[in-house]
Amino acid sequence: MSKVELFGTGTCEHTQEMREWLEWRGVEFVEYDVEQDAAARARMIGLAGGQRLVPMLVEDGTVVQVGWQGRGCVIGT
Repeated sequence: MSKVELFGTGTCEHTQEMREWLEWRGVEFVEYDVEQDAAARARMIGLAGGQRLVPMLVEDGTVVQVGWQGRGCVIGT
């Protein structure tokens, strides 16, 4: 089974939408709030080559989706 990670923020409505979609599909995932977790934020930015848009979906260490239905929230430094 693959490891699925959701990087997002508690204030981004698109993160909530992606979370609900994953839950509806029955996907097990680990979620990181990159506003609260500096290590997760740094890892997300590294995985995405500097990208700062959430939500970001990562599967087995590979970014598979950035944003939700063409929308997202930009995080600060």
